[in-house]
Amino acid sequence: MTKLKGGIYDVLRGGFLTDDSAFKNWRMLIFVVALLLVMISSAHSVDAKVMKLGELNKEKRRLRAEYVDTSTILMRMKLESSIRKKVKGKGLNPLEKPPKKIKVTINKD
Repeated sequence: MTKLKGGIYDVLRGGFLTDDSAFKNWRMLIFVVALLLVMISSAHSVDAKVMKLGELNKEKRRLRAEYVDTSTILMRMKLESSIRKKVKGKGLNPLEKPPKKIKVTINKD
């Protein structure tokens, strides 16, 4: 138990970084710190991308709603009844009989 107690006390004091085999410990410590820094930076990058994705989804929904509204207005403007109302003031009325199709044929003799 005293060996375990002495080992814990040695770790807390930092003795493993100053003894003869400290070079291996320092290399491992620097490697772990580098990995932690990479992990933290990648986590921040992912968070930024998630936030950007949320903003883009909101913008997409807004643009989709605007598109639906605009297409609805356009469909109403294309209706025959709305066109008749607009051109009635200009003296244009619908035809009573439909137009005839003219077909041109060329005879090659």
